Amino acid sequence: MVKYSNIVKLIISIFVCQLAGVLGSIFTMPAIPTWYASLRKPAFSPPNWLFAPAWTTLYILMGVSVYLIWSKGLHKPHVKTALAVFLIQLILNAVWSPAFFGLRSPLAGFVIIVILWVAILLTILSFLRISKAAGLLLIPYIAWVSFAAVLNCSILILNP
Repeated sequence: MVKYSNIVKLIISIFVCQLAGVLGSIFTMPAIPTWYASLRKPAFSPPNWLFAPAWTTLYILMGVSVYLIWSKGLHKPHVKTALAVFLIQLILNAVWSPAFFGLRSPLAGFVIIVILWVAILLTILSFLRISKAAGLLLIPYIAWVSFAAVLNCSILILNP
């Protein structure tokens, strides 16, 4: 039987991750039809409609992943450390949109996304030590951010 407190933890975990996406969209949405549309993009650039469902799915996976770690107990130092690393990467995730779209700076976005990628890797490694499933749930996230980093770098090169 699933405990009520676990359901609440799962909902909070997913909500917090989705909130990072909502905060980023405040900067992203107004820039898509204007500034972003005016940029030269590489041929492999996906259609704009793909980003929202991709990120929504990734934030759900992140939420489930962080829930699995949180459910191991906050009294354990390695759980606290893993959650702190996760929080750092989530903040970096939320900062990328204001850097790239808000500042209209592919360079600032690229710097943030490289740091974000390292933070995601550290999160995966710390999560794997606690829960294999939690770490593996973040693999699509780092894959997408890897692609996004290449896209960001390409936009930077194509728009000097």
